[in-house]
Amino acid sequence: MTASAAKDPQQAIGRSPDRLSLDERRALTGRYIALEIYTPEDLPLRRIEAIGDSVQECMRQLAARGLDPVRFEFSRLAPPY
Repeated sequence: MTASAAKDPQQAIGRSPDRLSLDERRALTGRYIALEIYTPEDLPLRRIEAIGDSVQECMRQLAARGLDPVRFEFSRLAPPY
């Protein structure tokens, strides 16, 4: 059995929020995610690049990976329905 984002939120990194299972989405409801911002020059994939309990935590994760937090939008995951 593979680990899921419901048990380990870091498993959601690199996945689209729309591709999370219902159980994963329920478990992660209320957490913040970072998605790369769309610009006309760059059409990013809508993938979760950081996940945490606060925007600051997401920013720290991005910086630790060498990514510029300014290039990301932060939003709170809503319930699946």
